[in-house]
Amino acid sequence: MKKLDKLILGSFLGPFLLTFIVVDFILLTVNMLKYFDEIFGKGLSFWIYAELIGYFVISISPMALPLAVLLSSLMTFGNLGEHFELTAIKSSGISLLRALRPIGVFVIILSFAAYLSNNYLVPKVNLKTFSLLYDIRMKSPALDIKAGVFYAGIPGYSIKVNEKVGEYGLKDIIIYSHAGGSSGNLNMTLADSGRMEPFFNENYMKLSLFQGINYSEERQTRGIKEKPVEFNRTSFDTNEIVFDLNNTFKLNRTAEDAWSTNRSIKNISQIKLGLDSISTLLNDKLYQNYQSTESIYPFFTRDRKFDPPVDIAQRKFLDDSVRKAKFEKEEAIKDSLENLKFNAKKDTSAVLTDNPEARLLSRTGKDSAITSIQSIKVKTTSVQDSPNITANTKRQVKDQPAALDSAVKPEAKVAVKVTRTAPLTDKEKKEIDSLVEGRGIKLSAVNMALNNSRSLKNNFSIRKTEIDNYKRDYRRFQIAWYQKYTQAFACFAMFLIGAPLGAIIKKGGLGMPVLVSIIFFIVYYMLTITGEKWAKEGLTDPLFGTWFSILCLLPFGLFFIRQARKDSRLFEPDFYLSMWKSVQNRIKVLRSKAN
Repeated sequence: MKKLDKLILGSFLGPFLLTFIVVDFILLTVNMLKYFDEIFGKGLSFWIYAELIGYFVISISPMALPLAVLLSSLMTFGNLGEHFELTAIKSSGISLLRALRPIGVFVIILSFAAYLSNNYLVPKVNLKTFSLLYDIRMKSPALDIKAGVFYAGIPGYSIKVNEKVGEYGLKDIIIYSHAGGSSGNLNMTLADSGRMEPFFNENYMKLSLFQGINYSEERQTRGIKEKPVEFNRTSFDTNEIVFDLNNTFKLNRTAEDAWSTNRSIKNISQIKLGLDSISTLLNDKLYQNYQSTESIYPFFTRDRKFDPPVDIAQRKFLDDSVRKAKFEKEEAIKDSLENLKFNAKKDTSAVLTDNPEARLLSRTGKDSAITSIQSIKVKTTSVQDSPNITANTKRQVKDQPAALDSAVKPEAKVAVKVTRTAPLTDKEKKEIDSLVEGRGIKLSAVNMALNNSRSLKNNFSIRKTEIDNYKRDYRRFQIAWYQKYTQAFACFAMFLIGAPLGAIIKKGGLGMPVLVSIIFFIVYYMLTITGEKWAKEGLTDPLFGTWFSILCLLPFGLFFIRQARKDSRLFEPDFYLSMWKSVQNRIKVLRSKAN
């Protein structure tokens, strides 16, 4: 590496690290403010907050890298231009593109590292972030009873204290107990003083009450005429209540598999699997719609078939073949396991038959089985031989086959079909019309048709909503896939804007570069959100929507490089005055030619 490359790269790395830390801190603050009310004030340890902040820092790094590259490259070449070092480099015969090469190589390596981070590190960190955030949200606030305010942080109890003495002392205590799922203030305890102390590693809390009264009343569940419910009043000198704080105020960690379907915790290969699964569900839903629609229009499909398109049918055949192969593979595994179990049982039975005691047991089992079969045969006697059957019963049994034969073989009756060939008379037509109009058959037919139409419309709208949801999920998975590349390539795009722009501005420090960087980053962020929104709503292709911001900013970068190579004074008033004069002169020339 030449001395020039070391000089330019060394002047870039310091501002890059500084700006990356500053930008990451700003984005971290913005993200933490979103969850401020949910994660603070719950008595968590410092390490829990440190773990959450660490996850946030890693997850927001893909967004912080482009802004850090933009700001640091602009500051670097602004400082070089301000101290005339860039002028000396150009005067020595080195072009601007050659001066940009060391930082460009570093930014390319940084973009590749950002891609690897987006694909492998950030999904795992997002999974842990979601899990920890959910656990913190589910945790109850820390036990903090304030004087003069009802505290309902302990499930089943509402506690009010008029005065707190020291760390654990309480005075003028009111407790409403809602334990057991009871609603209403039916169990109330009043006490002059008390003491609340944690014990057993703060897993339990003991509330000791002194000089108090407990009022309890049963809930009335019957009518007004019933006798009054039982009411109890108990006075006490000392009463102790123990609260279990293990499940209420402790942070219980949830299994991370609960968020396995979220697209932000998946890498590219997992997103592709998700896209294939959603595509299969969408194709099945479309195929089912075509199959069910055929039965809705019997007149249209009487002589025709309402077949689905070829691509849907082919995808359905492919999915069914994959399911069949998977099912056959699972069945083969089950059969092999059953064969192994059967062979194991067979070997065990062979070992038992070699044992004389086992043969004795098996022979005893066979004798018992024969005895049971004989007892069953003795019990199954015929109706004719039973001594308890009377003569009338036997006679009814004998006469029963004849009755059955007469019932099974009735007299044959021949139906004669008469076909009318004469047309309907006017009288018959009037009678039929009167039946149709008088009994409201036409009105009932119209109402039935309307009801069928409404039900069909509702069914079609429900199916359309399901299909739209599948398509929206498919597009969101595609956006998450393409974001792995766009967030990494954004670093290089911001370098193309920042480095030549710094050479044009020739201002270092944190003044003008910061202002220009913030403007371009806001434009980039707005274009990114706009493109992704278009892609989510299906207004444009997800590939174009995710690359929309970069496609819009790349021409600016190429334009700035062109102007920086020509030493253009892009941000000086004289540049625009000379441009306006040249435009005026050209207009005059065109007018003179026209005259």
